[in-house]
Order: sequence, then C-alpha cells, then structure tokens
Amino acid sequence: QVQLVESGGGLVQAGGSLRLSCRASRSILGAATMSWYRQTPGKEREMVATISRLGSTNYADSVKGRFTISRDLAKNTVYLQMNTLKPEDTAVYYCKARIQDSFTWGQGTQVTVSS
Repeated sequence: QVQLVESGGGLVQAGGSLRLSCRASRSILGAATMSWYRQTPGKEREMVATISRLGSTNYADSVKGRFTISRDLAKNTVYLQMNTLKPEDTAVYYCKARIQDSFTWGQGTQVTVSS
C-alpha cells in the first residue's frame, strides 16, 4: 500500500506564504487523483485543492486565487503553494490519494497563520 508523507507546515504571519509537499512512497501520480484537505478542531475535514491523474485542478472557493496545487511526477510529489495566507487558513493539512475506490491519507501537517 502506498504511503504519503506531508511536510512544509509551520507558523507564518498573515499575508505570508508556505509550500506544502506530499511525497508518495511509489509512483502513483499518473494514476491517482491527489487532493489536499484541511481540518480544524470540531469541524469536518474539507477539500482544499485537487489535481486529477490527467492534471486538471479544482479548488475550494475560499482558496481560489491564493493556493495552487501542482505535482512532480518524477519525484512522486504533490505540492500546495499557499499565498496571501489568512488566520482562517489555520488547520491541519492532509494529503489524500485516490485510485479508483481506494483511498490513502497522509499523517497531516500543521499550518498556523498568526494575525
């Protein structure tokens, strides 16, 4: 089973930027839909951005124009570039891989945006 490892989270001031990375343990990006989700305490996990196996992207309305999802097939890695961060972007960010009906989640990385 594939494993996903996120990195790149941290503490940043409002208006700043961070880039999250999600590295897969084997080459799946050409066959998988990869997504970034986020979750805050007491709330459901919400989709932030998705990139399909063909490279098409989709974003939550709350992050459109600020976040960009991309991938590097050679590195088995998906990225989430987050610009103009807001305090409400504070959450644990998770990477998810979906291949047909199979799902795999990463362990999550904390992003904290101070005002």
